[in-house]
Amino acid sequence: MDYLIEGLNALTPGQAVMWLIGGLLIFLAIKKDMEPALLLPMGFGAILCNLPLSPVIGESGIIKSLFEVGIEASEAMPLLLFIGIGAMIDFGPLLSNPKLFILGGAAQFGIFITIILAAMIGFPIEDAASIGIIGAADGPTAIMVSQVLKSNYTAAIIVVAYSYMALVPIVQPAVVKLCTTKKERLIKMQYTSNQVTKLTRILFPIIVTVIAGLIAPESLSLVGMLMFGNLIRECGVLQSLSETAQTTFSNIITLLLGITISFQMQAEAFLRLETLVIMALGLFAFVFDTIGGVFCAKFMNLFTKNKINPIIGAAGISAFPMAARVAEKMGIQEDPSNHLLMHAVGVNVSGQIASAIVGGLIIGLVL
Repeated sequence: MDYLIEGLNALTPGQAVMWLIGGLLIFLAIKKDMEPALLLPMGFGAILCNLPLSPVIGESGIIKSLFEVGIEASEAMPLLLFIGIGAMIDFGPLLSNPKLFILGGAAQFGIFITIILAAMIGFPIEDAASIGIIGAADGPTAIMVSQVLKSNYTAAIIVVAYSYMALVPIVQPAVVKLCTTKKERLIKMQYTSNQVTKLTRILFPIIVTVIAGLIAPESLSLVGMLMFGNLIRECGVLQSLSETAQTTFSNIITLLLGITISFQMQAEAFLRLETLVIMALGLFAFVFDTIGGVFCAKFMNLFTKNKINPIIGAAGISAFPMAARVAEKMGIQEDPSNHLLMHAVGVNVSGQIASAIVGGLIIGLVL
């Protein structure tokens, strides 16, 4: 009889709180349809890993083993996910309008401001750098940076990064409206699809990989896998593999990544005052990344004849393709005839590249 209630006796208040957090993530995934492929396994995993005497996090437990092999030892899972993301990305809108690269780069502004702020608050530089990268709204990059820098708050950083990815449709519209006027949001941008040759599409991921390797070698793991996935898409001879990478492969890795991350959501590691501070700093980084992209567009309008709608600057964060869809929705709300999707996609994919490179730069500078 004692054996049957052993787990109940071992239950701690912190574990019960983590059940509630796990339940909240599951609710958001199912009821609100917020990144369900990720938040649902994270939520269930949070409950699973906080059951007293749970064997899944023991010495040979399945979740502990997945974490050690797939994240801690090699960052394999987030890197493999980047192959799938690369296969999904069409760089055509960016290549037909290269100035959109500037907006993608500017939308990383909040990362560096947050690193400085976190260091001033008292976080060690390794932790401050890992917290700052949350602003990119790029889960795999957050995992990579926090693991390589051996942050003490990896659990909170990963969960907050993925949570803010899911909150893009809620946070970004409010920030953009605060930073722009009605007149600016009504700017129409005509999309003219300049023909991008197949050779250009094939050479682009190769050239980006070489450049990234020369200026930010630590980014090669992320950028290389992203560009490899895109090369599979664009080469034209691996169609079935490209489709698999975009769908089945990415879905499986996302599910496994979600439940594996939950190993870091054990109550004793997650329920700290610092977690609340990291949530606030992560939101600060996310908001100022959005502001950076928006104000860069406003600044560029001072010197360009064909004006840029500042809404698309917000798409420079790395949440692909969600940020581009949010920009399109905002444009339509202001004027049903103003479609910004293709422009926003160009900015969004440039932000994907920029965030990976910035992640590598941060690792190189801190280590």
